[in-house]
Order: sequence, then structure tokens, then C-alpha cells
Amino acid sequence: MTVASTAAGETDHACPPQAPASLRERKKLATRHELRRVTLRLVAERGFSNVTVEEIAEAANVSPRTFFNYFPSKEAALFGADPALAAATREAIVCQQPGEPVLTVLRSVMTTQARRVADDFAELGGDPVEWLGRMRSARTDPHLHAVHGAQIAALERSLAEAIAQRLGADVERDPYPGLLAAMATGVFRSSMSFWAAAAGGTVPLDRVVDLAFAAIAGGLPENSDLRHVMATVTGTNVADRKDNL
Repeated sequence: MTVASTAAGETDHACPPQAPASLRERKKLATRHELRRVTLRLVAERGFSNVTVEEIAEAANVSPRTFFNYFPSKEAALFGADPALAAATREAIVCQQPGEPVLTVLRSVMTTQARRVADDFAELGGDPVEWLGRMRSARTDPHLHAVHGAQIAALERSLAEAIAQRLGADVERDPYPGLLAAMATGVFRSSMSFWAAAAGGTVPLDRVVDLAFAAIAGGLPENSDLRHVMATVTGTNVADRKDNL
């Protein structure tokens, strides 16, 4: 990988081109979605502690060995932990839009990931907000709450390391990458909560994330566009969607 200095004090990393998904990759993604769908359904019906990997695999018509090819645990299946997505996010932060401020890159990358997250929920079938509601309900379990917290901490650390790599910084000596990473994960969490509960899924998740980053870039003004994101959504539609959660 070629690295060259930029005027902004960052490093310029060349991104390799992404090949389109093959038929095999699309089939693997379909299996992954089915395992998540079954996990969310069974946990919602029985409670997390009353569901086994073997039961999930049987309901998805695969073997337990196949389950573990996709997820290391039922917790990972429930929350949709995807190491490939985390790696792609890190790579995008490091090498996309060379020369642009890192906050601009974060806005672009996290908005794209928000679109992907919403699409993943849609791929489960039915109302994506309903699936998200099931996942959030499961987090009331103390064990799952702790697991989810650990996942967020790992994500934040990964983002901080990617930001530091882009800036040519050291996360142990420069607090800026960690601050931006904490901000990015906070934006995503708050946007997801708003999207599922307040907006009822009527406003695209990526739009909420994009406007949140725009508000931060503008110094968090009280009259930011983020505060008016619901302006084009009728109260009736929001209420109807919330009733379905």
C-alpha cells in the first residue's frame, strides 16, 4: 500500500477496488440472514436463555457446524456481529476520500453503514423496525446487555485505531481519534434509537445519521436540520409505526 503525506497532516492510503459479490457470496449472505431471522424469532418467543444453537440451526435447516461458520455464538447471531463489516468500515475510514478531513470521511462512511444496517434488517423480511425492536428487547437481559456493551467498546476501539492510522497518530498519545470514535458510535446509537422509536422507521436511518454528523460539523447549532428531520413525516404515520413495535 502506498502512503503519501497530505497537506492536512493525514496519510493517503490507496483503497483497493471492491469486486461485485459472487453467487457463492450471495448464498452465504442469504444463509446468514436466515440464521439471524430464526435467532431473533426464537429469542423473542422463548427468551435468550431458553434457546440453544442446536435449536437455531435446526429451525434454519442447517447443521450446528454451519451455524458456527457464520457466527461464533448465539449472542453474535442475535446482534448481527459481522467481522467483515467491521473490517470494511475500518478500511474505508483509513483510505477513502484522501485529503478530506477525517470528520467528513466519518460522516460518509457511517452514513453508508447506516444504509447497510437498515438494508440488512429489511432483508430479514417484514418490517425492519420490528426486527430491531426484538433485538433491543432482548438487550434487557443482563448478560446480553453486557455482551452488547462489549461489542460497542470493541467497535469504538476499532474506529479509533482506523482514525489514528489515517491521521498518522497514536491512540495512546493522542486523544483526538478516541474522541471522534466515541462521537461516531454515539451518533449511530442515538440515530438507531430515534429511527426505531421516535421516527418509527418512517425516516431513513442513513438520513438521520447524515444530519447528525452535519450538525456536529456545524458546531451543534440549536436550529440544525437534524431537529427538523420529522418535518415531512405526519404524526399519524409515526404513531402507526410505533404501535407495531
